[in-house]
Amino acid sequence: MRVLHFYKTSFPDSIGGVETVINQIARGANKLGVKTDVLSLTRERVPRTIEIDGYLLHRARLDMEIASTGFSMSAFWRFAQLAKKADVVHYHFPWPFMDVVHFATIVKKPTVVTYHSDIIRQKSLHKIYRPLQRKFLGDVSRIVATSPNYLATSDVLENYKHKVSVIPIGLDKVAYPTPSSDKLTYWGERLGLKFFLFVGVFRYYKGLHILMEAAQGTDYPIVIVGAGPIEEKLRTQAAQLGLRNIHFLGFLPDEDKVALLTLCYGILFPSHLRSEAFGISLLEGAMYGKPMISCEINTGTSFINIADETGLVVPPSDPLAMRQAMRYLWEHPEQAAEMGLRAEARYWEYFTGDQMVRSYMDLYGDLTKQHHQLAV
Repeated sequence: MRVLHFYKTSFPDSIGGVETVINQIARGANKLGVKTDVLSLTRERVPRTIEIDGYLLHRARLDMEIASTGFSMSAFWRFAQLAKKADVVHYHFPWPFMDVVHFATIVKKPTVVTYHSDIIRQKSLHKIYRPLQRKFLGDVSRIVATSPNYLATSDVLENYKHKVSVIPIGLDKVAYPTPSSDKLTYWGERLGLKFFLFVGVFRYYKGLHILMEAAQGTDYPIVIVGAGPIEEKLRTQAAQLGLRNIHFLGFLPDEDKVALLTLCYGILFPSHLRSEAFGISLLEGAMYGKPMISCEINTGTSFINIADETGLVVPPSDPLAMRQAMRYLWEHPEQAAEMGLRAEARYWEYFTGDQMVRSYMDLYGDLTKQHHQLAV
């Protein structure tokens, strides 16, 4: 079997939630003997095709970008050629240009869409795009929601329930590096052995400005790993609030990130908008057995973090509730440790990379079987 994934960006050129999912599926599929192509866009001068983690990454030139939507003339030809060789085409939503390519190239293969998120921010542009979105989602063979929570609360998915499957995002812990003792010692000496941790890209929906307000009047060390478009604004806010317990570490290599996940006391995940559809770094916290604090935004975050079982879930955009949750975990180490153990147990039960990959392989198999039967 051969599968083609299509999304605007890809690992290692870009590191985010969708890119991580594609990489995890492609890596896992390779181990099961499934050949995988990934097509994405890039404005960088890089090789057009490379092999990574046992699959082929193809890049088309990014010509322009409007409202976070990349466009590429060469992608039409590249996609058409790769789709001819594929048994299944796997799209990752949302990306309006992808819908255009799908119809322009007249795809006649089984198609899967992993529905990563509703369109939240670009409301006016979404009104223009909505007819194409409906046609695209109506045309594909199967849609995958990444959590039952998102399926239950998405007005868009409500219209396609008859062909929606739920496959939670999974992570392969073996793929994560084991930090050296020197690395653990270095970070332990620098930060101490009791601190909260946030890991992620600094985007508008991550709620980090709320976390800054929640940190006021506390002395809990809060370590923030990552970078992004609102970084300077956050640093300025922290300085204006006089926060001395916030440690901005910037983007770090994976070994350092895993060292911090290993050492930290708990995970902070203040995302306050539905643009945060799942929460990969929240799941990483569960994978390393840490209690979590997240917000109830009716998405996959509350499928990962079960209130009062694996951590605490607070109302979104509520600094006081976030501060109280941090205080509770900080002052109740036994309960926090128990939550962490339950979080890790939940990871092994629902969120391993193997479970996700095998679910997709079963779905691909069902679709190709149906396609061949119809062809006959």
